[in-house]
Amino acid sequence: MKLLTFSTLFPNTEQPNHGIFVETRLRYLLASGKAVSRVVAPVAWFPSRHPRFGTYARNARVPASEVRHAIDVQHPRYLLLPKIGMELAPIMMAQSVKPAIGRIIDEGYDFDAIDAHYFYPDGVAAVMLGKYFNKPVVITARGTDINLIPQYKLARKMILWAASRASGIITVCNALRDEMVQLGVPAAAITPLRNGVDLQRFQPADRGAARAALGLTAFTLLSVGVLDPRKGHDLTIKALTLLPGVQLLIAGIGPERRKLEELAERLGLAERVTFLGPVAQTDLTVYYNAADAMVLASSREGWANVLLESMACGTPVVASNVWGTPEVVNAPAAGVLMQERTPQALADAVTRLRAHYPDHAATRRYAEGFSWDATTEGQLDLFGRIIDRRAGHADAAVPVLRSIGSK
Repeated sequence: MKLLTFSTLFPNTEQPNHGIFVETRLRYLLASGKAVSRVVAPVAWFPSRHPRFGTYARNARVPASEVRHAIDVQHPRYLLLPKIGMELAPIMMAQSVKPAIGRIIDEGYDFDAIDAHYFYPDGVAAVMLGKYFNKPVVITARGTDINLIPQYKLARKMILWAASRASGIITVCNALRDEMVQLGVPAAAITPLRNGVDLQRFQPADRGAARAALGLTAFTLLSVGVLDPRKGHDLTIKALTLLPGVQLLIAGIGPERRKLEELAERLGLAERVTFLGPVAQTDLTVYYNAADAMVLASSREGWANVLLESMACGTPVVASNVWGTPEVVNAPAAGVLMQERTPQALADAVTRLRAHYPDHAATRRYAEGFSWDATTEGQLDLFGRIIDRRAGHADAAVPVLRSIGSK
């Protein structure tokens, strides 16, 4: 089957970790040998590459096209207007990328279906494009596109419009499926296919050597994720006041960094909190193996890949009990869920984990139950049925057209 993968959530040379979960799922699908894909990953247009513009400048530096893991990736630009951009984003995105997709078809890659990721604006734009190019569309819901964005009336209306016209809907956890049903999407239209973990990339290593390389001697927590309020890094920092001697490593970049640094200084924790900045996925294994626990205090998550990455390295987790996270952390070997999202509850969860610390090998075995195999088979089955049904309808129309022509 020939797919066109469509999403703004896809890594590029400027942002190698951006949407890497979409790329990883696609790589495993292509490794099956039963599907091929080209990627269209739109990037918001910005006029300047000057570093003073931060993320906007990085967008401007993203190449128009590149090849990643032998996958052809196009990065067409679309106009995202300040303030009113959210409401117009699906239309602007769809209109902007039509020429790029048209060229792909003209070059001889006439794909069977669009594999879209993230419902708004990407999924809505993908349905518009599917109508224009007469292609079926499958949309994967991933988290805030369903558990946050539908709070906005127009966005919710457009999400439901796209859901009613998509040929298939995937959610990365059961919690997102349930939320979509609450929004009014028929349960029968939704296929939950959880994310997996790359068990080759993330695996146990010499923990003593990893800790020595990073100079760690105390019990160490690791928090991985963008530095914004949703990830709850501030809760983790505050919890250290209740966990004497515990160290914290924070990997990630984002708008909250200075605020979090000031919080650590104000609480007298500057020497116990280390901000690592951006860490490449290839280097995260060292940190997962060196840490005693991975902490994720998010307020919202679809399916947090960092939890499984840590477990695959044999390191248990402490996580907030939200959305799809209980589906990931549901055994003692995996770690502990917080009873509520407060510094005290986080500290209590860490204390419970330390009192009943699982064997690293058991944590790894738990993670091995989350390979990508089942997800890949689920995708092949869903796309296959949609493409076959589409072909069947086309074949059925041929005699009718001939009959009309004969008259």
